Amino acid sequence: MLAVIQARCSSKRFPNKILKIVYGKPLIHHVILKLLKSKKISKIIVATSNHKSDDKLVKYLKKIKVEFFRGSLPNVTKRVLDLALLKKKTFFLRISGDSPLIDYKLVNLAISIFNKNKKYDLVTNIFPRSFPKGQSVEIIRTSMLKKYIHKMSKIEKEHVTKYFYTYSKNFYIKNFRNKLKNQFIKLAVDNKKDLAKILKKIDKKKFENYTIYD
Repeated sequence: MLAVIQARCSSKRFPNKILKIVYGKPLIHHVILKLLKSKKISKIIVATSNHKSDDKLVKYLKKIKVEFFRGSLPNVTKRVLDLALLKKKTFFLRISGDSPLIDYKLVNLAISIFNKNKKYDLVTNIFPRSFPKGQSVEIIRTSMLKKYIHKMSKIEKEHVTKYFYTYSKNFYIKNFRNKLKNQFIKLAVDNKKDLAKILKKIDKKKFENYTIYD
């Protein structure tokens, strides 16, 4: 399974957040390391923009020898679609670059569900959301994006799967839910306050080995 990490440096709420050093490594590197724990992922590619603001991200990815793809900055759907088509992937896994605590076990679960029924258009855990933000996992059918991208609004193209959730009755979507009674805390880093709250609760060892199943 190809894992596509969606990332950019031009976040308005927290500029360059994906390169913010967290326990000795840039935030984006933590996302990559979490995904590397999954034996069900065959390749990891960071999908970033071709805007000059992301040159520093590309420079870092080259340094740590992680593959990247550059595409449209505002049209994220086109960016990830172009990557999937280039790699000739029927499906791909999408992960946000601001999720340094993404649990590889959730990734494995999503892939296992997909492997049992490859007729799904979308395998997700956010429709409805029952896991904390920062634990979002989506497996997307490439042909579905290609067919409907021209129908998407500007905001839908920015959020990739929003269109399919809005018109969910037209698609074969499989959602898996959180069966644990764990706290619903935010684990995504949208701003500096989010990161501060996470670091206040999670030390280096737990950060590097985080799982919601603890």
